[in-house]
Amino acid sequence: MAGSQGEGWRPARPAGWRRRMARLPLLMYRAGLGPLFGNRLLVLHHTGRVSGLDRTVVLEVVALDREVPAWTLASGFGPTADWYRNLKESPRTTIQVGSHRVPVTAHFLSAEEGGRIMARYAPRHPRVARRLCAFMGFEVDGSEDSFRRAGERIPFVRLVRSPAPGPAAG
Repeated sequence: MAGSQGEGWRPARPAGWRRRMARLPLLMYRAGLGPLFGNRLLVLHHTGRVSGLDRTVVLEVVALDREVPAWTLASGFGPTADWYRNLKESPRTTIQVGSHRVPVTAHFLSAEEGGRIMARYAPRHPRVARRLCAFMGFEVDGSEDSFRRAGERIPFVRLVRSPAPGPAAG
């Protein structure tokens, strides 16, 4: 399933102009332009597990459940991504969707759930799904089954609305 990379491999973090481009949505949120992203992107506020400092990152919403409400995210840098590890340490936090701040609790999904999510996501966003899989070193042939297998290896997190604000209200 994975390319030539081993189990511990993870994509390189963006540097230089790519890092600046990756941070552009956060700057747009800070400028009050978050509503332009609709429900497609959100700002995750999280607490650094070592530093204890408030951190923020903009992430793509892979699935949205409006009834609960809940937002599902994929960790494109795998289980060693800082935001993912920080949520493991402190699962109660706050997100910003559009111009709304929402207290949430992180729930880490099983490999089987991740596979089902990716199999549903890929037909709706085929180019992005292929890019995510390639970025992580997974080979997909475009079939539902290949996306399901890739999704079983991608860490997914569901952020469920909480009754009270999390500690990293930002």
